[in-house]
Amino acid sequence: MKPSQQNKPQKTSCRSEQGSWQQMNRKERREMMRKMHAEDLSLEVVHPHAAGIDIGNEAHYVAVPTDRDNRSVRRFGCTTAELKDMAAWLKQCGIRTVAMQSTGVYWIAVYDILEAAGLEVYLVNARETKNLPGHKSDVQESQWLMKLHTYGLLRNSFRPPQEIRTMRTYWRQRNDLIRSASRHIQRMQKALTQMNIQLANVLSEVSGMTGQAIIKAILAGERDPRKLAAFRDKRVKASEEEIARSLEGNWQEDQLFMLQQEQDGYEFCQKQMSECDERLQQYLQQTEDRSKGAELPEEKRRERLRKIKTNKPRFDLRAELFRITGTDLTRIDGIDVRTAATVISEAGWDMSKWRTEGHFVSWLRLCPDNRVSGDKVIGKRRLPINNRLTVAFKIAASTLRQSETYLGAQFRRLKTRLGPPIAIKAMAAKLARLVYRMLRYGMQFVDRGAEFYEAQHRRRQIDSLKRKAANFGMKVIDATPA
Repeated sequence: MKPSQQNKPQKTSCRSEQGSWQQMNRKERREMMRKMHAEDLSLEVVHPHAAGIDIGNEAHYVAVPTDRDNRSVRRFGCTTAELKDMAAWLKQCGIRTVAMQSTGVYWIAVYDILEAAGLEVYLVNARETKNLPGHKSDVQESQWLMKLHTYGLLRNSFRPPQEIRTMRTYWRQRNDLIRSASRHIQRMQKALTQMNIQLANVLSEVSGMTGQAIIKAILAGERDPRKLAAFRDKRVKASEEEIARSLEGNWQEDQLFMLQQEQDGYEFCQKQMSECDERLQQYLQQTEDRSKGAELPEEKRRERLRKIKTNKPRFDLRAELFRITGTDLTRIDGIDVRTAATVISEAGWDMSKWRTEGHFVSWLRLCPDNRVSGDKVIGKRRLPINNRLTVAFKIAASTLRQSETYLGAQFRRLKTRLGPPIAIKAMAAKLARLVYRMLRYGMQFVDRGAEFYEAQHRRRQIDSLKRKAANFGMKVIDATPA
């Protein structure tokens, strides 16, 4: 043996149990992962007839207990016939409940077919199943899901019934069309600005009556600024002379072509939005009436809040929502008919899916995410938000900054103390609790006004001062009014 090899430490095939995870090489980590997956832990079995499915784009891997079939893991394709064979095989193995991850949109077809076959499907969050480090194959992933689900370690995600999912499809499609139309409007403004047509400086909206009339006349060949300014609506604050001066520009054929393309795209989006409104109205009229003969309350006047009429539904959506839910969510300050439609289409009207309003707020990720160790808060994190309803509540909360209402006064106080981001999140959670109470218990929202809130806040401050003075052996005496 060479002298250089005598002092060289020899590699061992396995390390001691006290060795840390970082000291293991790749092969040892893989072996340890295999043992952790295969080890039979002494946990309480919650779902004895459970299976796990690893969802993929081209194939799905399904794992059942080893005593149910000779091949406990099988591979199925994504066609409808193969998915039906999967459901039949699971029922043949005596499976009653199945767990799978919400991977993209590939899980939807599997979920629907298994649910139609009478199986209880658990749609779990992928973050809750990836606590162990290392890479896992599709077979190991399906077995791992089955084991976690067998011991009741996975939580089922919320999925509304088919009645709500249909409405959600129409409403999401309508919102996507609104975003597409707004992108066309932005590119139209870009083309006009490049030709030095400063129409956006004299009109608040290029998509309004005056803006659309001027753009259509430009595309028809009109170049005279005064003739274009004659399309001014009487409600526009800018005069015809101001509009005419903003319409003197450098006309370019390429930019006019771009303007024509974007105008056609905008009109196409408006046409599709109209068709979507018609289909949504027809579907809502077929939904069960839950108003119990109650009359729709008068629409609440919102002082100092500008009503957004752009992209407004082309039918009485507020009346239809009241008929199918039995309550008028627009009575809450900050919530308009579009926000109320988002609430119903995303969460439905049955709030019994969440035990308390706190669970509903937690599902919306509007609750604090504190890291606690030793009964002490050691840090705070921001929860990632991927919920359309959460975004709608935050937008509704941000509109309260100028509202002369109870909620508006509360938002302004929180904004002063905590800053705008935290105040918006806190008021969004407040709106979510109010919506939960109205839909779950049939409560009615009554606004007491900003003055009532200021007086109530003043009383709380006085009581706090009296308690602090009592701790120092002093007494606060009310001053005699002048």
